[in-house]
Amino acid sequence: MAKNFDSNYPSVDDLRNKAKSRIPRFAFEYLDGGCNEDVSLARNTNDIRKVQLEPRYLQNYGTSSTMTKVLGMEFDAPFGIAPVGLQGLMWPNSPAILAKAAYKHNIPFILSTVTTMDIEKASELTEGNAWFQLYNPVDDAIRDDIINRAQAAGCPVLVLLCDVPTFGFRPRDFKNGLALPPKMSVANILQILGKPTWAFNTLKYGQPTFENLKPYTPEGLNLKQLGAFMDKTFSGRLNAEKIKPIRDKWKGKLVLKGVASERDTKDAIKMGFDGIILSNHGGRQLDAAQSTIGTLQDVADKYGNQIEIMLDSGLRSGPDIARVMASGAKFTFMGRSFMYGVGALGAKGGDHTIGMLKTQFQQVMDQLCCESVADLPKHLIT
Repeated sequence: MAKNFDSNYPSVDDLRNKAKSRIPRFAFEYLDGGCNEDVSLARNTNDIRKVQLEPRYLQNYGTSSTMTKVLGMEFDAPFGIAPVGLQGLMWPNSPAILAKAAYKHNIPFILSTVTTMDIEKASELTEGNAWFQLYNPVDDAIRDDIINRAQAAGCPVLVLLCDVPTFGFRPRDFKNGLALPPKMSVANILQILGKPTWAFNTLKYGQPTFENLKPYTPEGLNLKQLGAFMDKTFSGRLNAEKIKPIRDKWKGKLVLKGVASERDTKDAIKMGFDGIILSNHGGRQLDAAQSTIGTLQDVADKYGNQIEIMLDSGLRSGPDIARVMASGAKFTFMGRSFMYGVGALGAKGGDHTIGMLKTQFQQVMDQLCCESVADLPKHLIT
């Protein structure tokens, strides 16, 4: 077991429960919820856990390695930290905590355009290893400047988000005032007063803001005006015409996140992407969506030798990671799980959650008698 493992929290569910007790309700529900009736949110995990794996107890077996290669890079485990917006709202300084932990453990960290730490800081904390997720702006000048900043920071991978042609319909966020434009109600203020550790750290690290977007945001906007600016700036859809200049400009690996069908996978290959992340935004965009594992099973056999296929949405444990890798993914990402870890344990949460997931995944590999991550598909029960 990892040195930084806290035995009081041996699972993501334990971390979630502790985080819920430490984070104001409006911020926790922003992290925890899906859209509409949370159907896709539940379906993602439920469908992953239908996958069964077969151990090979009597075969010759040495030791298991969790080392994994994706996009020409080698990592210590087949999972990374997915991009999450407004991380500092959920737990102060959380993007910095997670970026440092990811670098320490040699797993990828993806920074969102709309989180609360900028590209330059993420690059500093990861020595140029942070990936960057781009919400494609309507304004080409803003788009080009953000890409230039990511390249100057040394980001090896640009992740282009395609599943937000409109923001998801999230009832709890509307009630809590976290839809655009945001508001701070008396109820929210009372919730803050009931979570003193969160409140103290927010005072320490400052009110969360969209750090990446500060150079492009007019000064002096009130909350309503800021909401209108965000909605206008990131209201564009993606298509081949909009993707081509990004592919031409970006010199590193280019990944499309939010792919949810064979059709979009085929188009991504034609457009020159190096990889895709099968995702339904953690069930936060379309409540009638197919589960991510369902999409994976449709596309892996057909396109797995043409493009690197990764997956997020719904994973909550080491066995979940093994199930997804056995089903044909080359890599996985998790968002909420790491935020639960930081919400539960603060500055120790990144180390704990990564170490816990590594231990869980290693145990599955050993139990299957599977020596390499690449061999996991041999253990899939179809």
